Amino acid sequence: MREEMKTDHPTTVSEPQHDAGPDRLREVVRSLIREVGEDPGREGLLDTPKRVAESLRFLTSGYAQDVQKVLNGAVYSVAYDEMVIVKDIEIFSLCEHHLLPFLGRCHVAYIPTEKVIGLSKIPRLVDVFARRLQIQERLTNQIAETIMGTIKPQGVGVIIEARHLCMTMRGVEKQNSVAVTSAMLGAFKECEQTRAEFLRLVRDRG
Repeated sequence: MREEMKTDHPTTVSEPQHDAGPDRLREVVRSLIREVGEDPGREGLLDTPKRVAESLRFLTSGYAQDVQKVLNGAVYSVAYDEMVIVKDIEIFSLCEHHLLPFLGRCHVAYIPTEKVIGLSKIPRLVDVFARRLQIQERLTNQIAETIMGTIKPQGVGVIIEARHLCMTMRGVEKQNSVAVTSAMLGAFKECEQTRAEFLRLVRDRG
């Protein structure tokens, strides 16, 4: 079995560059500051619209990314049919309901048929979908379905564990709640033993 352990520094998508001309997003942020009762002309807030606009463009840069281009050149023909796991991929995304962050870990596994994906490309694939306005359930499915469609493995398993600031900062205000979602395709859905092995390896912190 081929396994890559904790991914502390996942490959990231480069922040897009924008021209220095008028930016509508900055004006929207400036208006938002006014609407919450603050003065956008106050010294501490003068550069906030620019910073927030740049931050939002980076956090939603996945819309400008082509998944197939990200994976291009990193799909290899290999005679290998054991489980491949990349676990503890750090994820940061924005909840589409409140535009508040959710963050946590993603675990990805698949069983190849004839092709494998370069290990460093799996965190990049996760980033492409995480850097969009998301719900955790959709994000989980998109990662699994893309791998399934790209290399046609025997099966794919994806688990995401995340804390949502829309739950901890507002609403029910439950500080320690963690949402767990999974997508099991092919052998991971059909074979209990395969699914159990994946879950066991994800839980193993050794």
